[in-house]
Amino acid sequence: MILDEFLHNLHFDADKASVPNWEVDWLDGPLAYKLYYDLPEIPLSLDIPLTLESPVTPDKPDLRKIGHLLWYVYGMTQFNQTVFKMDSSTESKLDVMQSYRRFAPSGGGLYPNELYVYLKIDDLPEGIYHFDPSHHRLVLLREGNFDDYLSRSLGYRCDVTSCFGTVFISTMFWKNFFKYNNFAYRLQGLDTGVLMGQLLEVAKRFGIASGVYYQYLDRAINHLLGIEDQEESVYAVIPLSVEPTIWSGNRHGVNVLAAEMVRELTPINHKHYVKSKRIKEFPMLLKMNEASMLDSAAFRWIEEKDNRTVEGKVVPLPLVKRLSYDFKSTCQKRMSPDMDFILGKVSLNQLAHLLNEGTASFYYRNDVDGRYQNETRVSIFACLYNIEGIPNGAYFYDNSAHALRLVNPGDHRLILQSGMSLGNVNLLQVPITIHVVGDKDYEKDSLGYRGYRIQQMEAGMLVQKLLLAASALDMGGHPLLGFDVNLSDQLYNLGSLEKTSLIQIPIGPYRQRPWLMGRLHT
Repeated sequence: MILDEFLHNLHFDADKASVPNWEVDWLDGPLAYKLYYDLPEIPLSLDIPLTLESPVTPDKPDLRKIGHLLWYVYGMTQFNQTVFKMDSSTESKLDVMQSYRRFAPSGGGLYPNELYVYLKIDDLPEGIYHFDPSHHRLVLLREGNFDDYLSRSLGYRCDVTSCFGTVFISTMFWKNFFKYNNFAYRLQGLDTGVLMGQLLEVAKRFGIASGVYYQYLDRAINHLLGIEDQEESVYAVIPLSVEPTIWSGNRHGVNVLAAEMVRELTPINHKHYVKSKRIKEFPMLLKMNEASMLDSAAFRWIEEKDNRTVEGKVVPLPLVKRLSYDFKSTCQKRMSPDMDFILGKVSLNQLAHLLNEGTASFYYRNDVDGRYQNETRVSIFACLYNIEGIPNGAYFYDNSAHALRLVNPGDHRLILQSGMSLGNVNLLQVPITIHVVGDKDYEKDSLGYRGYRIQQMEAGMLVQKLLLAASALDMGGHPLLGFDVNLSDQLYNLGSLEKTSLIQIPIGPYRQRPWLMGRLHT
């Protein structure tokens, strides 16, 4: 199967993209976290602050603050137990499902990402560390100063010497392939983006400047961390700084090659545990990863192009300010309702806040925007029902004008429900169904197959911004990929715009789920 066909099927006909007759071996599933052993371990402080307030003067963090930051980004925050019926027979058979939650959601609660950090702080040896969320600790993988190596891996586009740390977000392919088969490739990009959205938001709360590098020498970075690209690969590099830093998207005149850099560092191959005894092959994921890799520092910007405009009656929204909310409590109460949505009246102000906050908080520094213009490559379309002052219909949200454009009037909940592949959400109880939309060509001319991965990550980032805004407004949101993309594209007339729906997010009021939940926090 050629890669273009694979990506097309992955998006529009997922059954064709996956191995037939796939059976999930639940008993042999992997852990949701990677465990290294026989390496130096540095415990992190569990004295997590109850509130986060941005410092007036950002200071270089110490180990204690690094621990707080990592906990808010990807630490284990809650333990849940839910009781459910095993079958529909008259004899009552109950089972208990338990899970550990983090502030950033993940498809199926599988958390395919891992966090690595390059740290240069006073009370810790300089070097590369892995964040172990199960024990809330750092594990030292490679000691030393790697400013020059990392700078060259990024094509000399960041002043790494002024950064106290750099975060590497990787994906372990097996962690959700075991359940989702080849569909895992789409999920992995979205999950990474959701985690990036959480990381960037937490960094702001700590007064830390950040920038996302989607383009780097993959093999050089993987080699630095000691990970094998047949099992795992880095998807994003995010330097962190509290000092003035050069964040440049320009290409440097010196051509750097990954093959040459890899020879500079001694290979490391540390032992780690994933629990699964029988790891199946995932050749299509490896082919996509290989096709997306960059071996030389010929990095690109996304070319500017004329986007087709959405026509339709303009429905202005009330002007609102950015939301001010307690970040920790908002993260804690974030909910992904299944059958727990309840149809309640949503005010015009709530809708305006949700859309404004989601897009206003999305802008970020990255290396694919020409001169950091923060071009919006993903946008919001939504089917609205029972919203105060808004006629039922399918709309495009024009964030530059803070207004809706009516695309298709009427109540579309039944149509959307018919496109659901699983009956896990009753859309008749949902007032807002958002679709994050992007270009069909995923910037392939500019970025090649890496463009698809970047598009999925940006969609995931916007999802997390919307989920945080929904939680702050006392609503829940449930990101879904089990929907008929062709149906939603037709609903919004996206074909004429050369765009497509990337993910569906029902948002609205909900009832509390019947479960036992404990906070993992001291």
